Order: sequence, then structure tokens, then C-alpha cells
Amino acid sequence: MDMAKRPLGRSGIGVSALGFGCWAIGGPFTMFGQPDGWGDVDDLETIDAVHMALDMGVTLFDTADAYGTGHSEEVLGLSLRGRRAGAVIATKGGYVHDAAQRALTGEDTSPAYIRRAVEASLSRLKTDYIDLYQIHNGVIPEEHFAPLMNTLEALKAEGKIRAYGWSTWGEGNARRFAGTGGAAIQAKLNLFSYDAALVAACEQSGLALLANGPLAMGMLTGKFDAGTRFAPDDVRSATQDWLEYYEHGRPKPAFLNRLAAVRDVLQSGGRTVAQGALGWLWAQSGSVIPIPGFKSRRQAAENAGALAHGPLSAAQIAQIERLLQAAE
Repeated sequence: MDMAKRPLGRSGIGVSALGFGCWAIGGPFTMFGQPDGWGDVDDLETIDAVHMALDMGVTLFDTADAYGTGHSEEVLGLSLRGRRAGAVIATKGGYVHDAAQRALTGEDTSPAYIRRAVEASLSRLKTDYIDLYQIHNGVIPEEHFAPLMNTLEALKAEGKIRAYGWSTWGEGNARRFAGTGGAAIQAKLNLFSYDAALVAACEQSGLALLANGPLAMGMLTGKFDAGTRFAPDDVRSATQDWLEYYEHGRPKPAFLNRLAAVRDVLQSGGRTVAQGALGWLWAQSGSVIPIPGFKSRRQAAENAGALAHGPLSAAQIAQIERLLQAAE
């Protein structure tokens, strides 16, 4: 397996086998009244971390206009000043936001809104083109789907985007999207939350699968325990129904127990727990590109360092499966 580059689906763009997710670097914001950020950030630290990632071979950076209601895009644009040619920028749109209030207030997947959102993202990112533009909404209303795909094709023809994707879930959505000119699906994928049918659909269709949440929102870093409590402005303190690994700002004991069962295997070969979790994902499919988040140079170095270790072996994968079954 080539750990240097992977194809970004059917786009013709090559990317590093590991991308960096830029949700956390957007800073605090809310989604429909609930915390949806990861606490305060240091923009200078973010810029240094992006430079470190580039130096360690990471080329793909995934952001969204929703993250910090535009702040993530702005700081990523600053980080890539003078280094844009060596980076692949993926961003997303489809949520209506109020930057003054740092709040997501609604959704809009109409072609006219997405065209405006692309223009606004180009401005914040300080770039003439977006490599991968993704629809952020997991559900696209039926009346918007075909016109929206046509709009994305038009934006490609205009040179404003090079490829497009969809941040969603499920085999059915992936197979429907495969019938368009799109290049990539983005979905939650990790050792605790794995959809084999979705992965197979992407493989069979030639779509890249950007794996968000590859470290289970930090659970698979191995740095939390039963005493961990997250701040009120941290998304892990929210009460969203998709918040799988945490409850009331605390790690769920079931996931701590599962991690304890496989921790030693993940750390084999000198890996950290996080690097082992990324290696587990790489071992599943050549279509999968994990995009772990970061807020610091230390996290950036640890995540990018996983590239040197590569995927777990077949024996390690089998051992993890047995241990997880025993821990149920």
C-alpha cells in the first residue's frame, strides 16, 4: 500500500493518505443553540500546526464554512499563504450561519445558495479555486438534488472548484451520488463506527471516502478516562442525537471499555493509540482517507506521524476483532 498518496476518487487529484480535519480550529460556535465547536483556539498555533503537517507530508485539509462560522476557512487561508500549490483544500457548504453570533441558524441546499456559499468560501480561503467542494448536509431535498449537481458541474466548468463531494452517510446515498460526476463521499468512520456496506459502495464506484471522526471525537486518542469532563462550549458536552461516544460532557463507559480491550494492539510497533486507530482504518480499504482533527502542534505531529507507521497488519486486525467481540 502506497502511504504517500491516494487518489481523491474520480477527480484526478492525488492527496496524502492522511488529511487534516479543520473543524476544531474554527473555535467556539453553536448549531441550533447547541455547542458545536471544540473550545478556544490559538490561531498562531494553528498556522504553525498546518505548516508542520505540510512539512511531514500531509497535503489534504478539510474545512467548512460552518466551522466557527467561517473562522476555520479564514485561518486555513492564512496558513496556506505562500504554500497553496502544495495543498489540496476541501471545504463544505449548506448550513446558514450568523458570523456575528457565531451560530448556525438553518440549512439551505438550493443551487443559488450553494453558488453564493462557494464564492464566500473562496474569499475567506484567499484562493482562486477549491479542490473539493462538498455539500455539508447529509440529506438533500429531492427537489434540490439534480439541480444542485448541475450547479456543481457548472462551478467545475468555471474553474471555481476542481471536484465535488457529499458529506452524508449510508450505502444508498453513496450509490446515488456515484451516478453523478462527483468524486468523494465524507462520512463518520472509525474503529467503533464502521459501515462496511458504505465502504464497499465507494470502492465499487471509484469514490474516495473521507473518514471524519477517525479518532471517535478524541476517544481513540486514549487520553480520556471516567473522570474526564468537557467544557460547556465543547461539542462533546452537547445533547445532539449523533453524539455517539459522550453523554453530558463525559466519555461513555462502554467505549472506554472497548478501547481498554484493544489498547495494547493499537500501540504495537511504537505507535500511539491514535496512530494505531488510523492504521486500523488504512487497513480496511484503499479508498479510505482519514481526516483527524487538530488544535495544536503536538496533535498535528502525532497525527501526521501515523504515516510513517502505515496500516496495521492482517493479524493485528483479526486480533482487534476478537478482542472487541469479547468486550461486548
